Amino acid sequence: MKDIGLKALFLLLLVAGWQVIVALEIWPDYLLPPPGQVASTLNTGIASGDYLLATGASLKRLAIGYALSVVLGISLGLLVARSRLAEKTSGTLILGLRTLPSVCWMPLALLWFGLDDTSIIFVTVAGSLPSITSATQTSIRQIPPLWVRAGRNMGATGSKLYLHVLLLAALPTVFEGMRQGWSFAWRSLMGGELLFVTAGLGHLLNMGRELNDMSQVLAVMILIVAIGLVTEGLLFSVAEKKLAARWGFKH
Repeated sequence: MKDIGLKALFLLLLVAGWQVIVALEIWPDYLLPPPGQVASTLNTGIASGDYLLATGASLKRLAIGYALSVVLGISLGLLVARSRLAEKTSGTLILGLRTLPSVCWMPLALLWFGLDDTSIIFVTVAGSLPSITSATQTSIRQIPPLWVRAGRNMGATGSKLYLHVLLLAALPTVFEGMRQGWSFAWRSLMGGELLFVTAGLGHLLNMGRELNDMSQVLAVMILIVAIGLVTEGLLFSVAEKKLAARWGFKH
C-alpha cells in the first residue's frame, strides 16, 4: 500500500506540474492542452470504441511478431552458442543488427511485403529478435561445463540436452532477454504503424499530428504507456517472481 501511495502521489504531482505549465501559458493550448482536456479526449476515444479497436489491432500484430521473435531468437541463440561456425557467421551479423534501429527496416519491408500487416510484423520481429538471440547466446555460454557433462552422463543428448539442460539452466537470463525483446518489439510496432495508414495506435498518433490535435496525440501516448505498464506488471513482473522463486533466487 505504501508503494501504491507513493506512485499515486508522484502521478498527482506530475499532473499538477503539467497544469502549472499550462497556466503559465508557455505554449498555446493547441500545442500543450491541459490535463482535463486530454483526459476528456481519452475518455471519448475509449467510449466510442476507436481506441479499443486500435489497441486490439496493435496488440494482435505485437503478439504475432513477438511470438516469432521468441521462437526464432531462442533457437538461433542456442545454435550460435553451441556452434563455432554459427558464432563466426550468424553471431557477428546479429551483433551488428543490434545497433540498427528497427525503423530502418521499414523501407525494405514495404518493398518486400507491401502496405499490409506483414510489413509491420516484419519490422517488429527485426526489432526484438537480435536482443533475444544475444541474451540466449550469452546465457548458454555462462552455464558451467560441469552441468553439461552431468546432463550427458544422465542420457541427455541432442534435442534433450538443449531443451532439458541448456535452456532450463539459462532460463532466468533468457527471460530478461525476452523482457527486453518485448520492449523493442513494442517500440518497433509503434514506429511501423506511424509510417503508413493502418488501424492501430500508431495510426491514431499520426492522425492527431496531421489534424493538429495535440489532445489526441497525448491521449494515445498515455494509452501506450499504460499498456506497457500493465503488461510489465501483470506478465513479466509476475513471471519474474515465480521464476526467481523456482530457481532459488529469492528466500
